[in-house]
Amino acid sequence: MAERVGVSEGDPDGAEPPRVSAAMSMSDPAVMGQNAMVATPAQAEAPELDAEPITEGLAEAPSQRVTRVRDRTLAGDRWIARVLRVGAVLSGGMFVLSLGLEALPGTEATHVAIDQLRKAAASLLLVTPVARLGVAGTLLGLRGEWRYAVIAAGVLGLLALAVGAGIQA
Repeated sequence: MAERVGVSEGDPDGAEPPRVSAAMSMSDPAVMGQNAMVATPAQAEAPELDAEPITEGLAEAPSQRVTRVRDRTLAGDRWIARVLRVGAVLSGGMFVLSLGLEALPGTEATHVAIDQLRKAAASLLLVTPVARLGVAGTLLGLRGEWRYAVIAAGVLGLLALAVGAGIQA
């Protein structure tokens, strides 16, 4: 199998570089000059990639400021998760309690309690994402991300306007 030998300096004639087999190049050192390069089939197919520079400080620990910002971000995510979790658990608990009340004898007070629990559970389930939006907007404002805090406040305002218009109708 013949392999190509490329010469880094161009020939003055512009002629094609000589083709040399691997056996010839190893046996005849005169054929292999200092500026000659033998390309293997794998190298001929794959393009050369620029080596990535080695940067200093990769092994260093992250700075305190980055750690504090990350901790604050995680704390905000925890608050949002708590709001969603508490809303879902309370709403689910109210639904389960209303189902448990159905096992009791059917009196007027029991039916009213079941109806009130289910309405409260449904309302809480609907209000939970709105509360999450309020918490997220507040946390974004405290973090200094005013653009997103204003957007969250605008969405809350539009929701309040829609609820107010719905109550009037």
